[in-house]
Amino acid sequence: MLTCGGGGSTRANGRRGRWFPGLMAWATGRAFNEGTAVGKMAATLGSSGWWQRWRRRLSAWNGSRMLLLLLLLGCGQGPRQVGAGQTFEYLKREHSLSKPYQGVGTGSSSLWNLMGNAMVMTQYIRLTPDMQSKQGALWNRVPCFLRDWELQVHFKIHGQGKKNLHGDGLAIWYTKDRMQPGPVFGNMDKFVGLGVFVDTYPNEEKQQEAQKRRYSPGVQRVFPYISAMVNNGSLSYDHERDGRPTELGGCTAIVRNLHYDTFLVIRYVKRHLTIMMDIDGKHEWRDCIEVPGVRLPRGYYFGTSSITGDLSDNHDVISLKLFELTVERTPEEEKLHRDVFLPSVDNMKLPEAKSPSWSTLIQRSPRAHGGEESPRYVA
Repeated sequence: MLTCGGGGSTRANGRRGRWFPGLMAWATGRAFNEGTAVGKMAATLGSSGWWQRWRRRLSAWNGSRMLLLLLLLGCGQGPRQVGAGQTFEYLKREHSLSKPYQGVGTGSSSLWNLMGNAMVMTQYIRLTPDMQSKQGALWNRVPCFLRDWELQVHFKIHGQGKKNLHGDGLAIWYTKDRMQPGPVFGNMDKFVGLGVFVDTYPNEEKQQEAQKRRYSPGVQRVFPYISAMVNNGSLSYDHERDGRPTELGGCTAIVRNLHYDTFLVIRYVKRHLTIMMDIDGKHEWRDCIEVPGVRLPRGYYFGTSSITGDLSDNHDVISLKLFELTVERTPEEEKLHRDVFLPSVDNMKLPEAKSPSWSTLIQRSPRAHGGEESPRYVA
């Protein structure tokens, strides 16, 4: 069975594929060489009967290859199987963003809104320039009601600052509120939802140095550093400690001033949060964070933001691609994976937060927004 992809970067056995050039060479390049050879033989052999029959068979074989190529290219927006079992992914254009950024603006028909110092350029969207005291954000206008999803982020962080003289990083959000400027990488504090942070400046380490104290080897972190946080609106992000008290996990990610593309993927399936990165120029995903038992409500918004202070960097977003993942669930899993109305993490106690009102619950229901696109399956 042939299954086609849904656009954008893909992963197969941990590798982001680059099959298109090879396929074109196979379907067209070799056929061209063979066609040249066929022409030379035809000029030599003339109208020999056996030669004409052999030439027709060869042409039919090349035509079959070209037909297969056209079928592969034509089904580029269909579902793609991405793992063992019945797991497929579909590119959701209403939650995705790529060049030439036609859906970005301030009008009612725009799918994405800019905030602060964010600017649309031809090759990227710059959240903040390499200047002090800037902040910017990019937010999707459409709430996401997908149950299982994967967000692929193509980004670039670069600037003139030398080691530890740059900042502050960027964040990717899936939150209840959007377009709310604040101190957490350009977004509001005490947010409700998920935040993934690419932090480029070690505040805690610098404070330890200023106080003539040193980290013990067991707790030292190397920056830039990726971390994740789930919040029900009751927690503050601790800047002085780089979010350490509330992080779900993290990893070092050397992402500044690289001469190749850098990617981050956030995958949420069956209440299992996985964050991976492709920052080595090898087109391979590398594990960063994996947390089971993460409960995220539906109907929240995707966004990304950045901020600079005394130190600065260019923080650019090249693309955001959201895929709907369709996975099989057992009846037991269906009971366990019912919708929730406040974010939480199993085995992690968050302070009490106010329960949402009935008007909020009705506003957030999928029916109130017309529901989601019906899924398409491959036989």
